[in-house]
Amino acid sequence: MSGLTNALVICAVVVLVVVRQFKAQEIGTDRRWWVIPAVLIFMAVREPDLLDPQHRVESVALLAVEVLVGLAMGVGWARTSHVWTEPDGTAWSKGTKATAVVWAAGIGVRAGLFGIGALLHVRQDSAGLMLALAATLLARSGLLVLRAGTGRSAYGMADAAPEPTRKEPV
Repeated sequence: MSGLTNALVICAVVVLVVVRQFKAQEIGTDRRWWVIPAVLIFMAVREPDLLDPQHRVESVALLAVEVLVGLAMGVGWARTSHVWTEPDGTAWSKGTKATAVVWAAGIGVRAGLFGIGALLHVRQDSAGLMLALAATLLARSGLLVLRAGTGRSAYGMADAAPEPTRKEPV
């Protein structure tokens, strides 16, 4: 697949994910939450230029750090998302301001990694970014499904929709 197609797929997934993260989303524990990350991983590993053959060690190191940053970003994203359970038992999540900070920090670190790669003359393509994005989505989705199943928040308190305030008769 061409680099342009990969870049378009990455942009589409990022836009979809970022826009949706600040809207309340039902956490479907019965859905296949791993499908999009699996497709991204498949697309990335089948690219022949995932690693730079001229700088194999540096390329592997950068890719490994990129994937670790992606995993950390996914964990941070899941931990900073507000999760609650409705009275009907459905679990929901919504990104917070801290989630936006996680995204900004992750993008900053990734830009720094790209700069390091450029200084080392390592050819970097969109396949590495796609693999890291898959790691981010996999970690985030897996943790949200886990949190929804256990009914515990990121802060160790039971998640629930706030009780409606009731007025006592005077």
